[in-house]
Amino acid sequence: MLMDGGSGLKVFADMHIHVGRAGNDKPVKITAARSLTVANILQEAAERKGIHMVGIVDAGSPAVQADIAALCRQGELQTLAGGGLSYRRKLTLILGMEIETTEQKGAGHCVVYLPSLAMMQGFTTSLQPYITNLQLSTQKARLCLAQVWDLAAQFAGIVMPAHIFTPYKSVYGSCCDSLQELLRPEQLAELKAVELGLSSDTYLAELIGELHGVSFLSNSDAHSLPKIGREYNLLELPTIDFANFVRALTGENGCRILANYGLDPKLGKYHRTFCEACNTVTQAPPPVTVCPECGSPHVVKGVLDRITEITAPAVAVRPPYVHQVPLQFLPGLGPKTLAKLLDHFGTEMHVLHFAAEAELVGVVGATLTRYIMASRLGNISIATGGGGIYGKVIPE
Repeated sequence: MLMDGGSGLKVFADMHIHVGRAGNDKPVKITAARSLTVANILQEAAERKGIHMVGIVDAGSPAVQADIAALCRQGELQTLAGGGLSYRRKLTLILGMEIETTEQKGAGHCVVYLPSLAMMQGFTTSLQPYITNLQLSTQKARLCLAQVWDLAAQFAGIVMPAHIFTPYKSVYGSCCDSLQELLRPEQLAELKAVELGLSSDTYLAELIGELHGVSFLSNSDAHSLPKIGREYNLLELPTIDFANFVRALTGENGCRILANYGLDPKLGKYHRTFCEACNTVTQAPPPVTVCPECGSPHVVKGVLDRITEITAPAVAVRPPYVHQVPLQFLPGLGPKTLAKLLDHFGTEMHVLHFAAEAELVGVVGATLTRYIMASRLGNISIATGGGGIYGKVIPE
């Protein structure tokens, strides 16, 4: 059930979800689960997660477009006047395409969001000269970010740099010290949002001065069904469609981002520098570019360390970022316990945000209830991740 915020609806949104397989059983995102089909994503997000808006970022694949078109013919999806597609009047699908751009210093990922299937099909056609295999997810384009921006604008699309600090395939992690190196001044002035990624949060990203005035989104980048909603956003919108999603990024017409929910960055798998020689996650003050334990320069630079290198603080009023641990990360909460919670409370969003403490105790006991309530408040002890290894919750 959506919450009426007086001036609009309170909307949970996860805007970065991958497709593992198309309906023709062909792979789309090679590293994603086969169960991540368009139909399964929509059902999981609407029925189990309690999410009201999703961005599927492999909608540029013609096979995925065929699946979406089939769901439209079946009446499962209906086109919205403001852009996007309504799924059973429970959830809005926003069509996105993650692209790997080619920059002077490296490669970076961005997501292009478009208002309709027709626009996405036209955008895909425009990319054919620049991407070798459009059937697969996040393929390397023989285009830079500024060129992708220009193409997207021809189809009423917006561009969001993805997981902007991760050491592989991100703007700050592998392409630039400043977005001025990648975007023209008029493009940078129109940049509406960037995606933080699992190893960062608002408080770290806010240290980058040029991001003042740019909205932050926290999304799951889900590669399996259980990871949907691992990170998400709370928006306020009058109606749930593409046009109002875009307006929320700039705070127009009563649309806004109310909060970002995501992992404590310590849980992210690239938060701190990791030494590939001695397999250790550094605990030394950032930035660490050479292993303090063995002296090796062969390290995977952490997000915190990279941000520290390029810090130029800004002062801005931001929506709160809540360090929330997903239910599946909590010690002792396996599939059977999760099923019990969903049977009783309906969706994961209800468990995380609204379930009363006393009622939780009656369903899963006092110990697990303490973890859930601590997650709700962001008060869980965490061991730091790095080098591709996730952090973890420290058991009581």
